[in-house]
Amino acid sequence: MLVIVVENVPPRLRGRLAVWLLEIRAGVYVGTPSKRLRENIWEQVTQGCEEGNAVMAWSTNTESGFDFVTFGKNRRIPVEFDGLKLVSFLPPDTPSDAL
Repeated sequence: MLVIVVENVPPRLRGRLAVWLLEIRAGVYVGTPSKRLRENIWEQVTQGCEEGNAVMAWSTNTESGFDFVTFGKNRRIPVEFDGLKLVSFLPPDTPSDAL
């Protein structure tokens, strides 16, 4: 199983993702592509994301049962911890005049 979630990406990328995967909600795509196609899809996402962001998660034989990658600016970043991939949150952007 593969899940891709995109935010603030161009419509042409969303259309391209819909060729390979089913869009079950706005910006949420699911499917069961091969590893080769998954890698090709992610390459398309990274090339077409522009100012948006994306995350891709897929089933795999790991301790947690899945793996994921991210692309673009987002407060959530992947962090390795004792062989597990976890998510860390960056602090929110603080305007300089608020200090």
